[in-house]
Amino acid sequence: MPVAQVGGLSQPGGPLYGMEHSNNGLVTFPGGLPVVDKDGVLIGGIGVSGSSVDNDHTVAKAGVNVLGI
Repeated sequence: MPVAQVGGLSQPGGPLYGMEHSNNGLVTFPGGLPVVDKDGVLIGGIGVSGSSVDNDHTVAKAGVNVLGI
């Protein structure tokens, strides 16, 4: 799922609350997107970091769009 969606689930009271403290730290804000094929099968992911949250998400989305999936 998109990392932004994970961010919402990991807020206080959410089913994934506290998960950002697992695995030596996780990031739960936009910038990561799954890459799925035409049949909906996960084939990879694109993660972007280094700019604003909005820019990171935009660049990740552009990468997914280039793949045409």
